[in-house]
This record gives sequence, C-alpha cells and structure tokens, in this order.
Amino acid sequence: MKGIIAVFAMALSLTGWAQDNGVHKRSSSYEWPTDELVVKKLKDWQDLKFGVLLHWGIYAVPGIIESWSLCDEDWIRRDTTRSYQQYMDWYNGLADEFCPKAFDPSQWAKACSDAGMKYMLFTTKHHDGFCMFDSKETDFTIARHAFRNDERRDVLRHVLDAYRECGFSVGTYFSKPDWHSQDYWWDVYGKKGRNVNYPISQFPHRWARFKDYTQRQLQEILSRYGQVDILWLDGGWVNKNNMGQDIDMPAIAKMARRLQPGILIVDRTIHGPYENYQTPENTIPATQLDFPWESCITLTNAWGWVPNPTFKSTAEVLGMLIEIVAKGGNLVLGIGPTASGLIEDPTVERLKEMGKWLKANGEAIYGTTITPHYNEGDIWFTKAKEGSRLYAIYRHKEGTDMPVSLTWSKNLPKRSITLLSTGKRVKYSIQGERVTVSLPKKIQAGSLAFAID
Repeated sequence: MKGIIAVFAMALSLTGWAQDNGVHKRSSSYEWPTDELVVKKLKDWQDLKFGVLLHWGIYAVPGIIESWSLCDEDWIRRDTTRSYQQYMDWYNGLADEFCPKAFDPSQWAKACSDAGMKYMLFTTKHHDGFCMFDSKETDFTIARHAFRNDERRDVLRHVLDAYRECGFSVGTYFSKPDWHSQDYWWDVYGKKGRNVNYPISQFPHRWARFKDYTQRQLQEILSRYGQVDILWLDGGWVNKNNMGQDIDMPAIAKMARRLQPGILIVDRTIHGPYENYQTPENTIPATQLDFPWESCITLTNAWGWVPNPTFKSTAEVLGMLIEIVAKGGNLVLGIGPTASGLIEDPTVERLKEMGKWLKANGEAIYGTTITPHYNEGDIWFTKAKEGSRLYAIYRHKEGTDMPVSLTWSKNLPKRSITLLSTGKRVKYSIQGERVTVSLPKKIQAGSLAFAID
C-alpha cells in the first residue's frame, strides 16, 4: 500500500488541480483595492518578496499528496485493492494516527527566518476538511483526535505565535471546498469530482448550511488567533459562476476586515475585489506584471511532505527568486513538515543557504521595485524604491564556470558599481550603451548582486 501511495504522490504532485498541464492558472485581470488600509498592507507585503507556504495535515502520515486521492476525477489514481469507501475510511482514519509528538513550530520559524523569508502562510484546512485548529464547528480536527491530549493541540495558535516571534507577517490558507462536510459532499449522491456533489438548486437549504459553516470557521480563524495579515483562500472552483457555489464573498470580506482591518484577501483565480494579489502556481509569468502577484512554488515535487522527494537546489530556488522579483512579484516557497512535526534536514540546509546569500545581497531583493529594462541574458535588474540606485543580479547556472566579466546595456552607472557581497567597488568600462564589469579574481562560483550608482 505504501509503495502505491508513494508513486501516486509523485504523480499527483506534478498534476495539481488545474486542468492545463497541472498549473493553477492565474486570473486574466486585476482590480486594485480601494480600502486605504488594504492598499498600505499590500504595498508592505510587496516589499517582503520571499515567504513560505506550509502544507501540513493527516496526509503527512503516509506521505501522500494532500487531499487529492479522495477526488473522483479521471486523472486520479489510487489503491485498486480497496473500494472507494474503504479508501475514504482509511484516509479519514489517519486522524487517529496523526500525533506529532515532535511538533516544534519554533524550529520551522527559525529555519524560515534563517532563509531570509519575511512572511508565512499556514494551511488551516485543506480540501479534505481536516482542521489544523481547534474548530468548534466540526469534530474533524487535530484537537479532537490522536493529538487531543497534547497541550499544543490547537496547532494554528502555536504556529502563528512562533512565526510572529521571528518577525513574520502571518497568513492563513483555507480551503473553500470541504470534502468531509455532508453539506458539500453528501453521501446520498456519489462523488463527482472536486465540486459540490448535489444540485444546489434542489437543496438550497443544504448549501446555505455549508455557506454558514464556512463563514463560521473563517470567523474562528480571524477572531481567536491574534493579528492575521493574509487570508489565502484556495479552491477557486467554489464560486457563484460554477454550479452556483456562492459562499458570499462580500459577507466574508466584510467580516474579515471587521475582525482584521486591512487584511489582504486572496480569493485565488476569482479576479475582482477579493483577489488582492494573483497566485500563479508552480510557474513564473513570462513577463513583468504591473500589479501584485506571488508565484507559489514547491521546494520538492509536492506541497506536503512525501518520502524521498526530489528537491530543487538552492541555486534553482535562488534563480527563481531573482527572476520573480525582477518581474515585480513575490515568491512563496512550498514546504511540508513531517508527520512527527519537524522540517527535515535537507530542507533546513537549503533554507540556510538561501539566507546566507540574502544576508549579503538582500538589498537588491527586499523593498525593490521593477525597472523597464529588467533582463538581459543571465542578468536581472531591480530598482530601489527611493532614489536612482539600480541593481544588477547575475544568476549563475549550476555546473558552469564563473565568467571573467559581465556586460549589459541601458542600465549604466553614472559613478560606480559595487559588489554587494563585499561592499567594494568593481572595475568597469563603458562603450556606447554597454558596460563591462570585471569580476574579482578567484571569486566563488554563484549568483552575484551589484549596486549601480
């Protein structure tokens, strides 16, 4: 069974829930918020550049892709030795095995802080409906199963507190669909994919109950756990234009901003007043975008923890961050703690390496804005928000030798070019519209950032 699950996990992690090549398509348009508090928080968020998205739930026990094995769609593959109901019973029964005795959110927060991350998103509830907080609206929560006698059973509280202590802006991921709720997937009807499985028009009272349930859970999250900066809503298929799945976003937004003034709301892929920034998934937009956005990309081949994953290298993640920031976005990196409650060593090592580079070169990343000429080959450009200082960031390709010099056009110095990692000026020459920068001898291989004055 575990072998089948592991293969299944790898396949699903590459598929995602969107229909086109496994990529969650971003919205086609953007609407700027008008609330002054939201606008300010949005601008502050854009300066942070680098964050973490933590997927953690009962799916960590066997190490399978989060929730999706429950879904009845053509691309789903699951254990063929069990009936669907047997599989469902096994999956839900994982709640009685999920007892993360080593749960240490301070370890998570320190690892992410060491990486140079500035904000976080934590999965309070995925599509399977299992709550990672002490919800009073359901028994399907970590606080009422195997972990119920642990003083840390209200996991969300401890996670948010740990990250706040490290200076993070904090956000809560919440799934709009809930496949454990009889008011979303009703046992009277067979499962029909990710959507509600009964006709809402015939059972409006049932959908009204689900809508109220969703709003009450969101109220719990936003009223009991201190300041929350971001409400990140997943499951974009739950919207009024798809099978009438209207959960009343205006009411949710009103409630959210009454409890958390200025909170950013990210109703993924549903463009309009409740998608304060766009979220291209496991991809980077082809060009600059002139509105707020965040690429959400996994560190491994899955959002949650899976055994023996394929890790992206530090150089690969760093290269993505450089490109994303030059194009005007943020990067949120997907990480999954283990079932025991820790972030594993290979992840911690990569995060430390990211932080080492950002500590030396972060001036070219944090709090920057875009510049019209933003890319030339392996060199990406950003600009300081105040003043005229530009930054050139050379993205080094793994396995290649360092060049003797770098050259680019348009973003030319007027006085000097400084290598940020040393704080020393470098030699350069200008011919026409091109500058050539001489690199220090025996420079260590890796990406470099320069201040252009």
